[in-house]
Amino acid sequence: QVQLVESGGGLVQAGGSLRLSCAASGRTYSSYAMGWFRQAPGKEREFVATISWNAHNSNYADSVKGRFTISRDNAKNTVYLQMNSLKPEDTAVYFCAAARGNSWWTPPPGPYEYEFWGQGTQVTVSS
Repeated sequence: QVQLVESGGGLVQAGGSLRLSCAASGRTYSSYAMGWFRQAPGKEREFVATISWNAHNSNYADSVKGRFTISRDNAKNTVYLQMNSLKPEDTAVYFCAAARGNSWWTPPPGPYEYEFWGQGTQVTVSS
């Protein structure tokens, strides 16, 4: 089992920045790719970004490319999502998730490969 706890959400004006963190505990010695997803009210959960265990590979949703950066520190069992140039449409609950795989693997941009999920952190971007 892997437990995930997100933090760093909050209220920010459009154009501002936030950095989300996701702390992992439990069976963290296994190699897990990590992902960020978000869900806005009345909408389905959508893929934001993913990173391989060794951090050599990452992928982003088109809507966040060039604005968001995913990174990880395996020594701290933590994955980050740096969000810049935030827009009101980025408002959502953000979730991190873990998917077991080899060191270089990144899951396809959907939720199905991910085994473990955090409870989410709210990000609100005001216009």
